[in-house]
Amino acid sequence: MSIEATEQVVRTIAETAIANERYFGDLDAVVGDGDFGYSLARGFEKLLEGWDDLDRTDTGTFLKRTGMVIASRIGGTSGPIWGTAFLRAGATAAGVKDPTGPQVVAMLRAAADGIKARGQSDVGDKTLLDALVPMTDRLETEIGNGASPREAIRAAAGTAREAADATSGMVAKRGRAAYTGERSRGSADAGAIAVAVIAERISETWQNGETS
Repeated sequence: MSIEATEQVVRTIAETAIANERYFGDLDAVVGDGDFGYSLARGFEKLLEGWDDLDRTDTGTFLKRTGMVIASRIGGTSGPIWGTAFLRAGATAAGVKDPTGPQVVAMLRAAADGIKARGQSDVGDKTLLDALVPMTDRLETEIGNGASPREAIRAAAGTAREAADATSGMVAKRGRAAYTGERSRGSADAGAIAVAVIAERISETWQNGETS
């Protein structure tokens, strides 16, 4: 994946977060404080405002600079969580110009590990990890089986959607939603849904040839 493709993926993440501000906020409002969509959108708007100034020396540097902006601009708990994800992914890709499929998987693994450490959470706690980790597992499997980038991304996005929807049957163990106990069951986690929506949009751009 070229540095240009990495840029397009990050830009797609930003544009999708902004476009879905209200949707993500409404999901979060069911059992949370409802600021997730707003915080995410404002942070990614700041990223796009300074888009041309981001260091593109290599993929790792670009992702780390992205993470720094997000961590400093997104409010609430989302800033540290999403910022850490990009920073960890960037650190894993240090010096890498055009990451291979396995390197992309390693970057996603590092992002997930960073989120676990920062949020003191894990798969099963009803967070974005419940979509991100299964999505990464599926991507790794597809790449290992020789799937094309388009096929692997489409399959990973499908898994992210299934996993995100499945969080509706879980009880939240982290964040403000955890205080609602059993009442958190019955609604999907906003962060997990965000991962699914973003993955689906990235897959669409890949299928349409917008990213290569």
